[in-house]
Amino acid sequence: MSITLRGLCAALILCATTSQAHAWWWFGKDKSYADTRYPIVLVGGIIAFDDIAGIDYFYGIADDMRDYGAEVYESNVSALQSNEYRGEELIVQIENYLAVTGAEKVNLIAHSQGSPTSRYVAAVRPDLIASVTSVHGENRGTAVADVIRGVVPEGSITEGLANSIGNAFGALWESLSGGPNPGDQSTRDVLAASTTEGLAAFNQRYPQAMPTSACGTSGQHTVNGVRYWSWGGDGVHTNLFDPFDSLLVTVTQFAFSNGEAHDGVLPLCGMYLGKPIRHNYNHNHADAIRQLFGLMGWETDPKTLYRNHANRLKNAGL
Repeated sequence: MSITLRGLCAALILCATTSQAHAWWWFGKDKSYADTRYPIVLVGGIIAFDDIAGIDYFYGIADDMRDYGAEVYESNVSALQSNEYRGEELIVQIENYLAVTGAEKVNLIAHSQGSPTSRYVAAVRPDLIASVTSVHGENRGTAVADVIRGVVPEGSITEGLANSIGNAFGALWESLSGGPNPGDQSTRDVLAASTTEGLAAFNQRYPQAMPTSACGTSGQHTVNGVRYWSWGGDGVHTNLFDPFDSLLVTVTQFAFSNGEAHDGVLPLCGMYLGKPIRHNYNHNHADAIRQLFGLMGWETDPKTLYRNHANRLKNAGL
């Protein structure tokens, strides 16, 4: 019995002297790991929402960052609108977050169309923004929108019909998610904003941190006091059991026939902004926000990427 007690005591001493790097594993998560100076605001893309019926757009990501000490807000801008329109909505929400928290600025982490939405805010109100991080960002448009524009010409009867149907869906979606302007959706404007031509015009107006070459991999890291990062991926069919993947494969067949790297929705070349982190994750466009319900392949869980980026922001004094 005495040998057993000595062994138990030795084990307890070993646990107590475990290095700090592993101490969180024994005693809980490191609550300071993602404790950034400024709050983090997550910004969604097309069909954006904060949560519907308890399902987050950034599925499980905000709560995970909060578990590690981050103060995180999930914005809710219009599902179907232009980058500028959504950007003005986001400015109002940011001002509300700052009023509640007493913080001077926020860190924006944005997915898909959330990237140009956030870039607009950083361009017109840099005093509100500490950083913008683009995740699978729609920074150069997408061939998907180009194909749709070819089928639905601007000003056509077909466009008018598609706009009416899309707007009705957007209004319903916004009502379900408690969005800011349910009755003011514009499928026509979001399509125009998502074409390669539309984003090229947007980038001329708001070029901050964009790579200057056609498929450049880095832009200015700091512009007007705002720091910019990006990450992305080129996975498409990453999980056989995920219905989103089958949809993305279908998208791939008609929109990306030229062999360029993409995530099923956006070209890899368009995901770069500011300082690149990594852009070859085996994540598709939905994987980047852990949809559908966290179904992914064998790549790193995106929760880890967002959590580690919060730590990166913390270490940068942001």
